Parts: sequence; C-alpha cells; structure tokens
Amino acid sequence: MSQRHSISQSESDVQKPVIPASTYRLQLTPAFPFAAAEAAVPYLASLGVSHLHLSPVLEAVPGSDHGYDVTDHGRVRHELGGERGLRALAAAAREHGLALVLDIVPNHMAVPAPLRLNRPLWEVLREGPGSPYARWFDIDWEAGGGQVLLPVLAGPDERYEVDAGAGLLRCGNWEFPLRAGTAGLPLPGLLAAQWYRPAWWREARTALNYRRFFTISDLIGVRVEDPAVFAATHAKVLELVRDGVVAGLRIDHVDGLADPEAYLRRLRTEVGAGCWVVVEKILARHERLPPAWPVAGTTGYDALHRVDGVFTDGAGAAELARAYAESTGGGSWEETASAAAREVLTGDLAAELGTLERWAGDPEISPAVRELLIASPVYRTYPGGPGPSAQTLERAAARAGTAAVDGVRDLLLRNPAFAARFAQTSAALRAKSLEDRAFYRWAPLLSATEVGGEPGAPAVSVAEFHAYCAERERDWPAAGTVLSTHDTKRSADVRARIAVLSQAPGAMGEVDGSDPQLAWAARQSALGLGDAPERAPRLAAALLKTAREAGLRTTWTDPDEAYEAGIADLVPPSRVELPPELAEAARANVLGMTLLHLAMPGVPEVYQGSEYEFRALVDPDNRRPATFPAETLAALDAGTAPLTLAEEKLALTATLLRLRRTRPAVFRGYAPLTAHGPAADHCLAFARPGGLVAVATRLSHRLARAGGWRDTTLPLPPGAWLPAHGPRPQSPHEGEVRLSRLLGPGAVAVLVRAG
Repeated sequence: MSQRHSISQSESDVQKPVIPASTYRLQLTPAFPFAAAEAAVPYLASLGVSHLHLSPVLEAVPGSDHGYDVTDHGRVRHELGGERGLRALAAAAREHGLALVLDIVPNHMAVPAPLRLNRPLWEVLREGPGSPYARWFDIDWEAGGGQVLLPVLAGPDERYEVDAGAGLLRCGNWEFPLRAGTAGLPLPGLLAAQWYRPAWWREARTALNYRRFFTISDLIGVRVEDPAVFAATHAKVLELVRDGVVAGLRIDHVDGLADPEAYLRRLRTEVGAGCWVVVEKILARHERLPPAWPVAGTTGYDALHRVDGVFTDGAGAAELARAYAESTGGGSWEETASAAAREVLTGDLAAELGTLERWAGDPEISPAVRELLIASPVYRTYPGGPGPSAQTLERAAARAGTAAVDGVRDLLLRNPAFAARFAQTSAALRAKSLEDRAFYRWAPLLSATEVGGEPGAPAVSVAEFHAYCAERERDWPAAGTVLSTHDTKRSADVRARIAVLSQAPGAMGEVDGSDPQLAWAARQSALGLGDAPERAPRLAAALLKTAREAGLRTTWTDPDEAYEAGIADLVPPSRVELPPELAEAARANVLGMTLLHLAMPGVPEVYQGSEYEFRALVDPDNRRPATFPAETLAALDAGTAPLTLAEEKLALTATLLRLRRTRPAVFRGYAPLTAHGPAADHCLAFARPGGLVAVATRLSHRLARAGGWRDTTLPLPPGAWLPAHGPRPQSPHEGEVRLSRLLGPGAVAVLVRAG
C-alpha cells in the first residue's frame, strides 16, 4: 500500500480543494533544519496557523541560507535533514492538525562550485548540444560560437591545468569536464575545443549566452516548458504531494517561465484539484492576475500594497517628496524609475538585450525593442493573449513613441519564441530596475518603496481598499496575503513606524551632509528600527546595501572604498526614537495593519517571528533566526494582560488565526462599513457576513490632532456583537455605536456575532 493511502483521508477527499486557514513561513537553513521546525510545531499549532510554509527544500548549494540555488531536483536537501527529516516534520505537523506548503523553484538552477553538483549542467558542459540534458537550459550556442560562456573566474588572466587522467580542466578552485578526445591537445586548442569558455565574471554583462535569473549569472534558467524537463525537475515534488507529505505549493518567480499559464496547467493536472497553489507574481496597482490561470492567486504583494497604503497620508507623502527633491536635487519617482530602467537594460542586462535584438533580425527595430521594454508598466505582458495584456502592450507602445514599435508588436504576436524571451527579459528588467535600483534611490518615504508598491503615489483611500477586497473575495478568495516576507525590504513593523512620517512630515527634520539621498534613507531606517537589538551594525549593513543597489556613488561590482568607509558615519551614535505622539501612531499602525492582514479576504501568511513585534531591515537582516514567543503566548492564554505592543500584537494575531482555523465560515463574504461623523475618514471597518466585524484606526496622529473621535459613530450589521479580542463590555454592541466607546484606548476592534 502506498504512503498516500496510509493517510487517514479518502480518495474523494484528496480531490477536494483544500484552502489553508493561514500559513506560517519558516526559513530553513543548515542552522534551522527540519528538526528545528518540528520542535516549533506545538507552538505554531497553539498560535492558530493551519499550514507551515517551508522555504525551498530540494538539494542546494552547500551552506546556502535560502535554498533557491537548487542543484538537484531529485533529492531533499541533506543539510536540512533529508527526505526522512521532511517526512518526520510532515508527520509531526499532521499530529497537531497542520499541513505543509512547499516553496518550489521551477525557473532556475545553480551554477555551483563545484560545478559537478549540478549534474545536468556538468553533462552539457562535457557533451555539448548533443547531451540529453542540453534541452534543460536556454543556451544560445550560435551567439557563443558553439561554447557556453561560464563567467566564474576571478580575473581575466587565470592559469589552467589539465588533468587528463581525471578528465578535468582546472582553474583556481574551479574544475571543468573535458570534452572526450581533447585531453592531449595543446592548451590553446584544448580550450577552443571545449563546449564552454571559462571567463572573467565581468564578461557576463555583455557576452553571456544562457538565460539566467535576473542578473545573477550563477543561477541558470531552466526550460520547464519542455515536458521531459518538467517531468525530471518535478518528480520529487509531485511524489511528496501525492504521498500527502505536502498540501500546497508556492511557485517562485512564475514570470521567469516561457509560458506561465501552460506550466501552471501542467502542474495542476499533476497535483490535482486538492493542492493549494499560489504564484509569486508582482502585480502593478492597476494590473490583475490572468483569470484563466489554474491557481488560488498570488502570494500577496498586491494585498501588502493596499494595507500599507491605507495607513499612508497622501498629502504628507507628497510634502516629503517635495522636501526630498529640494534636498537631493533629484527628479520625480517616474523619472527615477525610467532612468533606472534604461541603465539596467543597457548595462546589467546588455547581454539579454543583445539576444533580443539579434532575434528581432532587423537593426531598424532594435531601438524600438529597447524603448518598449523600458516603457512597459508591468513586469511582463502576454502578447498572444486577449484582454489586459494586449491593452498593456498598447499603452507601452504609446509611451515608447518610437516609429518602429509597430514592427516589434507584430514580431511579438507572430513569433512565440521571441515573445517569450521578450517577456522573460521584461520581468527581469522590472525587478532589477525597480526593486533593486529605483527603490533604493527614492527615499522620501521608505515605507512606500516595497515590492509591488507605487512610491510616487503610495496612499490608498478607504474606498479603494474596500473595492480591492470586494474584488479579491469575488475572484481570488483563496489567494495569499502578506505583510512581511523573506524578500520585503523592511518588515511590516518597521514600515508602520516609518509611515507615521506621512502624517507628520516635519518630524523628518533637516537632512544635511554630502550625500543627502543616503542620509534620508539612514534617518528613516533608524526611526523604523528604533531600539531593536544590535541596531548599529544592522543599520550600517542595510545602508551599505542601499548605497550599492542605488548605484549612485558605489556599486557591488565597482565599490568605492573611500565612499563606503564613510557610510557608517550616517548611523546615529544612539538610538533614534519616535516622539511619544508618533510612537502612539506607530502602535496604531502596527495593530491596524495586523488586523486588516488577518481579517481581510485571502489566506494570510505570518512570516517567522512577525506574530510578535518584528523589526527587520533588508535581507539578510530579515532572515535572521526566528524567535518563537511560546512562553509569552502561554501567559496571555492564562489571562495575563498584554503590557507591550509586542504582546498586544501577539494576542491579536492569535485571536484571528484561531478564529480562522476553528470558525472558517466567519470569514466568508465582504461588506464595507461606513462611519458617520467628523472623524469618519479615520475609520476603516468591514464585516465578513459570516459573523465578524473588523475596525481599524487609520492616520491616528492626525485624528488626535483634530480632537479624536468625538461623536463619530459606526453602524454595525444587524445582531449583537461581542469582542473577540481584549476585555469584554457588560453588554454586546448593537446598532450604531460610538467609536470612542467601541475602541476605547485601543486602535482596533474585532467583533464576532453573539450566539
């Protein structure tokens, strides 16, 4: 009997869609393997989550602290405890009523050191395009003169050593396989006869001839559109799903694939209807997920943007932008983003651009290829498909304004291979130019420079938030929602603190120095981190990364050591705290964002440790080992009143997660609630008609300055309503209630229907 049938669920149950009540993301590393995750299971079950979301678990580069650099799709990673450890974790989770979700990486594999760890790539290097593994990788053999460029060498003049007995070519710490029959050739002829050309790493920018992940040359793209490659790279994951070890999948960087929809349809056929599948896809504010995709939705960056935005004051953000422009002499957000896109496309992605221009086959339309990529308002379009993608392409063409654009559009529509590579390049361009450059250059309000956001217009109105939630409940009710992830540049609690500056722009103060751009980032980062442990070295590391990613004064590839030596001087010698009135506003933001995240439509994900107060900066800071507040949760459950913001957040999180797990029907439907009175705009409230009301205070600093709630009221849905969180009143709330009474000294309220 197979392990699948040993699980206590019938065949019919397996095919029913299983939607998590919530997920909890764990970052697995050699220092936090499956056994450590298993030890945390009792606490996570008591917190109320239903599924554990694991970072990639397949074999990866030794010592990898993230797992996205896969080397072997057929094995569970030994450093994490191997397949036995994963299955033991799944069994422990099942005993506590939990299930597992895996993060899988179909787009790329590692170009590891040593290279032989990636056996398919090793065989391609040894056997060339005749290898059965050649179909695995997007290699342009013609562009490389019949060789794969391997930009792995430390310098341009490295020495080679031939080991004929072992069939190896050595250079420094690298080993390469020798093509059969070439070991006895003189060195120049031997090098020319190989199916690869080892090169200085700097050559990747212009001469690379394989598709990679963004601009990372040690991650090579995988052709999962090929059925045989899909089968080989997904066999282990599919086995784990069919055996009941895994109940859900997160698909990393789906925009990197040649045909995401075809991939997802093949995956859905293999995993069946019962497996919950979400995709990591960054949607622009006006963009919607293709409705035909057979998935539950995105991982949730679109939700993050709406939650952040509704706690941002648009007028204050605009005032900060004006002050920033005066201080730095910089342009608008749109100008910053466009300049970054042009730099990245013609610099970091010059090899990818060159490939597209060669494939276009007409030098006269090459400029139009470039301009259309730069003008695209989304990560990628689907030119052959109907609806929004076709409209987006038209908008990009209008913005590009190049006479030859029509020729490129025609090429996109008639040449599927060119269209796929154009789309893959577009996705890499948006990610690198926005997330990894423009977001580090634009610092008026750092809480707005988050993945999926619109830094030039970060505020979201209450009406827009409600419209988004209603649409999500209608179209993608099982999609993910996130606030903090392993990829967010600042955790939600840091963004909540920085966002109060939009209510009080004057609190930014005067920013002086020879580098005002980085000084703005330094001050806001210090305000966001506050009195967090090890604040000084963490700030210094984040600022160094900011400066290098921005690429204005120093870069990763050409660091200016003299400039970088002064970056630590921007770190305040003592902690920078918000004034008391803004600290209170930050508290309201933290609790309000937590409430909306966990109560709105979708499947919320709690990032490791963020159920407690979690202040983290950009990676690797946000991937520090998690601390689980098990004792604090037990004390709160025993009746201890929360005394700190961290305890308030933990209590609120546990309340909502437990409700989601034990009373899922409460979270069905969505209905906006509208407050009445002088402070109505500061209330964001909605009902889940299944039996829950959520009320959050927004822009609380400006609310306090205007005199508080006064006689503002909120009409509740019919029935009697009891607080699910915090002290209970003597009688249930009914009808139209005063917000001052409903919220008291708190910033949020969670009500459930009595009876």
